Amino acid sequence: MIDIHHHLIYGVDDGSPDLESSLRMAREAASEGVTRIVCTPHASDMFPYDVSLVEARFAELRERLAGVVELSLGCDFHLMAENILDAVTHPLRYSIDGRGYLLIEFPNFVIPPSMSEALFRLQSAGYRLIVTHPERYPVVLRQPELVGEWMRAGCLIQVTAASLYGRFGKREEAFANLLLERNWIHFVASDAHHPLQRPPHLKQAYEYVAKRSGEETARRLFVTNPQVAVEGAAWPEQPAPKGLLDCEAVRFAGAPEMERPGRQRMPKDAIEEGRVAETRRRGFWSRLLGR
Repeated sequence: MIDIHHHLIYGVDDGSPDLESSLRMAREAASEGVTRIVCTPHASDMFPYDVSLVEARFAELRERLAGVVELSLGCDFHLMAENILDAVTHPLRYSIDGRGYLLIEFPNFVIPPSMSEALFRLQSAGYRLIVTHPERYPVVLRQPELVGEWMRAGCLIQVTAASLYGRFGKREEAFANLLLERNWIHFVASDAHHPLQRPPHLKQAYEYVAKRSGEETARRLFVTNPQVAVEGAAWPEQPAPKGLLDCEAVRFAGAPEMERPGRQRMPKDAIEEGRVAETRRRGFWSRLLGR
């Protein structure tokens, strides 16, 4: 297995606190059958991405773990203006091993509609976007149709392993399993932060997916798709995502009642108002990014 989301680098964010914890996490992952870990330190307001420190500790861990597990370097990239500007200015800087696949994290509670152009700008700069753990965002649990919108915009989806069997709550479990059922998941990763509180467990989730959806699906989500991301290869054909193109309503246990998305006709004045608002949003990102 390949774990594409793992906070293994110590002392740079809320992940591993020290070298010993990092070594312990890596060895535990390897004992479960993980052959490669993508180290994904946060790049956020709270945890700025310190390139020199991250690279130095990544090199140290790679040397200490030689023969135990292979390491790649990526980033848990928070979608904030400063980050987006830097990523567009320096294409592929934050992607996995600089080869194009980028893990992105949205705000937990509010996702402005203008974020759609930010995604487009990153894609235009050469990134292939992977949305991390959508099943855990409070805003997405309230508006689960957002996942479909991101997929229709070309994004890939990564779910946290422990969400599938209830580690993060019942609603998160129900939503993660609905995404699995619909073929709306492209990667399952540990999002490990600590040897005890947030351990690097993938084996249980692999066995869960294999039992529920078949061995072929488990290998795709834990092995072959992650390998594509690490290699920066062309994205392979995937099973058809159920209900995606016809905007089928996203309903799961504990989800709020919602209107069926898409397909409804809007009054002309509402359509014109929406166009004006979208023009203003695009104007903001165009000014921000200078393009």
